[in-house]
Amino acid sequence: MRQNIYIAVLLSVLGGTVAPRLEGQQNWIIGPWTRASQTPVIAPRAESVFQDPASGKPVHWEALHTFNPAAVVRDGKIFVLYRAEDDSGEMQIGGHTSRLGMAVSTDGVHFNRSPEPVFYADKDDQAGRETPGGVEDPRIVESADGNYILTYTQWSRKTGIYTIGVATSRDLLHWKKFGPIFGTEGKYALWKYKSAGIVTRIHDDRLIAAKIQGKYWMYWGEGEIHLATSSDLIHWHPREGNDGEPEVLLQRRPGKSDSGFPETGPPAVLTRHGIVLLYNAKNAAGQTTDSHIGEGAYTVQEALFASDDPGRLLARTEDPVLQPVLDWEKSGQYAAGTTFGEGLVLFDGRWWLYYGSADSFVGVATAPEQAR
Repeated sequence: MRQNIYIAVLLSVLGGTVAPRLEGQQNWIIGPWTRASQTPVIAPRAESVFQDPASGKPVHWEALHTFNPAAVVRDGKIFVLYRAEDDSGEMQIGGHTSRLGMAVSTDGVHFNRSPEPVFYADKDDQAGRETPGGVEDPRIVESADGNYILTYTQWSRKTGIYTIGVATSRDLLHWKKFGPIFGTEGKYALWKYKSAGIVTRIHDDRLIAAKIQGKYWMYWGEGEIHLATSSDLIHWHPREGNDGEPEVLLQRRPGKSDSGFPETGPPAVLTRHGIVLLYNAKNAAGQTTDSHIGEGAYTVQEALFASDDPGRLLARTEDPVLQPVLDWEKSGQYAAGTTFGEGLVLFDGRWWLYYGSADSFVGVATAPEQAR
C-alpha cells in the first residue's frame, strides 16, 4: 500500500454506486464522493434545433455530445450550464461547434432542459475569438450583488487561439460578454490559456465570490495551475513570480494520476480549513504514469491553500477522489475516460459535483458537507 497523506484504500460497489473509501487524516478534503446516478444526467439530443445567428442556418446544437458542466444554485434549484456540440465539422475532438445549454433540477439528478442554448458564438465583438469553434467548458459563480460571472473557453479553429472569456448575467439567460480575462493588449494578448475557477465563500448555502485581502482570486490554467486577482471579477491580472512569468502553484507529479498535468476544476471554496480547490488530473502514458489509472484518463484530485494567501499550498491529495469507472465514463469521444469536474454546489445539505465524462455526457457525484 502506498504511504500517502491521503489513501484511496478501496473502490467498492454498493448497490451499483462506486464510492472511494477514504482515511481520515485529511479532514479538509471535500468527500468521499458517491455517484448520485449510475447513468448520465444529461445526454445528447439529436432533435434539438437552433437557428444559429453566426451562420444564419438551423443547427442540431446538442446532437453529438453534452459534457463539461458549470453549476449554480438559484431559487432553490440547481442550474447547470453544459457544453453541447453540434453535428457539424470533422468527427474529431475540437472539430465541432460548442454552445452552452441550460438544465434545471429540483433534486440534483432529474433535469428539465431548455430547447435552445443560452450562450453561444454570435455576430458580436467576440465573433473573431469564437468562430468557427464556439464557447466551451464553463465555470460559474455568483457575486455578492446577485450577478452571475461566467468564465469559459473562447475557441476559434480559424486562428488556433483559445482564451478564457468572461461574461455576466442577472438571470442566467441574457449575457454580456467582456472578452479575454487578461485583455487584448500586453504580453498575454497572444497567449493560449483556458480553465478558470474563482474562489468562493459559503453564504446561506450558496457559493459567493469571495474577497480576500480586498481582492477576488482565481485559479487558472491547464498543464500548470496559476493564480490571478481582480477588483471587479471582470478584469484579471496574473500573479507573477520573480521571473515575470505566471507563478506556478500546481504542476505534474511523475507516478501520480496527475503525471500528465493538472487542470483547474470548478470554483474553489473557502472553508474553515483553507481554500479547497478541486482540480482535474490527466494521467500520463509510459513509465511516469500512475499504473492504477488508465493512460490518458482524467480524474479529480484536491488541493488546499492558505485562507490568507491563496498562493500558499498547504496540502494535496496523493490519489484521485473521483475517477472514471462506469462504462459511459470510459467510452465516447474521449475513450481514455474522464470524470472532469467543473460544477460544484451546496444543495440539500450535500456537495454536488457535476462532471463531464468521456467528452460525451454529464454525470454527478455527491459528498457530505463536513469540509464546510
